[in-house]
Amino acid sequence: MVKPSEPRKKRGPIAAWFLALDAWIDSSLYELGFRAGRFWEAATIFSRKFRVKGWRRGIFEVLSEGFTMGAAGSVVMLALALPAFQDTAGDWRAQDDFAVTFLDRYGNEIGQRGIIQRDSVPVDQMPDHVIKAVLATEDRRFFDHYGIDVFGLARALTQNVRANTVVQGGSSITQQLAKNLFLNNERTLERKIKEAFLSLWLEANLSKKEILQLYLDRSYMGGGTFGIEAAADFYFGKSVKDLDLAEAAMLAGLFKAPTKYAPHINLPAARARANVVLNNLVDSGFMTEGQVLEARLHPADVVDRGERKSPDYFLDWAFDEVKRIAPPGTHSLVAHTTFDANIQKAAEESLEFHLRQFGKEYNVSEGALVVIETNGSVRAIVGGRDYGASQFNRATKALRQTGSSFKPYVYATAMEHGFTPDSVVSGGAINWGGWAPKNYSGGFGGKITLLNAFVRSINTVPVRLAKDYLSIPPIKAMAEAMGVESPLESHKTMVLGTSGMTVMDQATGYSVFAQDGFVGSRHGITQLVTHTGKVVYDWAKDAPPPHRVLSEQALRSMNAMLTQVPVIGTARRAALPGIVSGGKTGTTQSYRDAWYVGFTGNYTAAVWLGNDDFSPTRNMTGGSLPAMVWQRLMAYAHQNIDLKPIPGIDRPFVDDQVAAKAREAEKKKAEDEAAKAAAERPPVLSARTTQVLRDLTKLLQDAPALEPPPEPQTLSAL
Repeated sequence: MVKPSEPRKKRGPIAAWFLALDAWIDSSLYELGFRAGRFWEAATIFSRKFRVKGWRRGIFEVLSEGFTMGAAGSVVMLALALPAFQDTAGDWRAQDDFAVTFLDRYGNEIGQRGIIQRDSVPVDQMPDHVIKAVLATEDRRFFDHYGIDVFGLARALTQNVRANTVVQGGSSITQQLAKNLFLNNERTLERKIKEAFLSLWLEANLSKKEILQLYLDRSYMGGGTFGIEAAADFYFGKSVKDLDLAEAAMLAGLFKAPTKYAPHINLPAARARANVVLNNLVDSGFMTEGQVLEARLHPADVVDRGERKSPDYFLDWAFDEVKRIAPPGTHSLVAHTTFDANIQKAAEESLEFHLRQFGKEYNVSEGALVVIETNGSVRAIVGGRDYGASQFNRATKALRQTGSSFKPYVYATAMEHGFTPDSVVSGGAINWGGWAPKNYSGGFGGKITLLNAFVRSINTVPVRLAKDYLSIPPIKAMAEAMGVESPLESHKTMVLGTSGMTVMDQATGYSVFAQDGFVGSRHGITQLVTHTGKVVYDWAKDAPPPHRVLSEQALRSMNAMLTQVPVIGTARRAALPGIVSGGKTGTTQSYRDAWYVGFTGNYTAAVWLGNDDFSPTRNMTGGSLPAMVWQRLMAYAHQNIDLKPIPGIDRPFVDDQVAAKAREAEKKKAEDEAAKAAAERPPVLSARTTQVLRDLTKLLQDAPALEPPPEPQTLSAL
């Protein structure tokens, strides 16, 4: 019997509410989807009206890809330029409030810094022909572009292609100002990108008049002057407000190459350059030929300043030293320096002589040099070939890999840990965490003394010392203790000179070997005096005293090895006639950098040669051109002075007999190695063939001499 169904239970109010909510959501989603579909369909139908076909589609595709690539390129360039904008965060408008007059070691004035940069005449007060001369030569579309003159770039490129050389620059005044304010003269793509972005930033933040004012006030104008007002006073003895057209043209011609066209050095070149400026005034439409004729017929004369050449690289470094050591509140000073004009001239001459003679052969264009006397006085700084072309100081600011010239720091650390020049280590192949350095010759050796390894500049030995005996931290600490201020990498490759160092640091570090193991005596300023005669700084009293960083035993061992490098090692071209010297060569990968750092009992000098764009040289080693530059300079510096012995070396004079014996021993060793190699070489001829050849040789030696042929009879004899 079927039971009747039970009556359905009524749902509660909460369940009914959830059911209603679920139904609302379902219906809403359905309605939303339905309306979205209708909208998409309507949008699709509408967008079909804008579809292009055929050749028009190709154009739009190209434009689309172009915009995409342009956006990506802009992002990349912006990322590269962002570091440059950090320099704009400071008070870049402010000029240094120091006014310093510099004297050399004998009390002669050698230049000024600070005050001549602050002398400024407003653009509105300058003669019209001065402004026109500058614009016609440097940037004739200055008031029409926004920082970068595209048309000017195209014009310069065309002129340079026609001449097959660089005859015209394309940089605008804004770009040149950006470089002067924030960047340096290194010719790299990164620098050009930063320059472009900073030019746009200057245009956005300054008026055209302000940009022109800064450019005229802060550009280097030769003769140690910065700014057109200081240049007008230096060359013509008058204010820029009083310049005539011929004088204005001569000053406008200095912006391109102030050292090359400086009228107090080369007046004919300056007048020829001024004539080019007058041509530019006519070509640009700023003046007519009739207006410039008087200036052509009567070129400018300059105040006779002699041939005084300002040591600008030294002055820039010394100015930074003054700002570092000057007591607060004293900014108008006279600085007595350690500068020696004769050594500076010899350093510049040696560098330029060798670059002119061998620069093309070795594909090298730049160099830097620092000379320090044994008492710590910095006597000369060469920061580049031409200060007018590039104010970037390669001697004090450029970080360059040192190659094997870093090895003395490694060996000095080893000497402090109980090694001696006679200690024997393996010169064989080594692998340090996947790094397997090679020797310059490409081969490897067996057991070898540290002296022999150092003189021959074998790479595997200092690497083995660091890996098996020393570790990296003590080596880095030793280099820093010896005066190296450049940031050194804490990496195993550091022992072969992969860290960048300045030329100044190299000279400072090596001077420890000449200064009996002491560091802390390097200085460029001996006194700072106010104009009332008050001494506010005295190096002898106010500087911290030098302190020892190398023990006497380590110092003797290092100098015993270093003095053999110019005799039988890699720096024979650096050997000084009759004078004991020590040093070390250095060559980096791909021959990008070449060094020779050496010293005597009197002086230490560091020489670097290379290219600003880091391009490789043509197989230039430290023992070639750098050693030759060092030798020519030091041979001059040691004329007519009392020679001092190198610490640990008995006397400063070379014993010719000892040197001859050393060379003879080296020659005999090479002959013995060749004989040993020949003895180990497997025979090529059989014993029977060898005996036949020997018998034939003996027959030829014993054979009687042939009689001379009879003289031919003449016609008269017949």
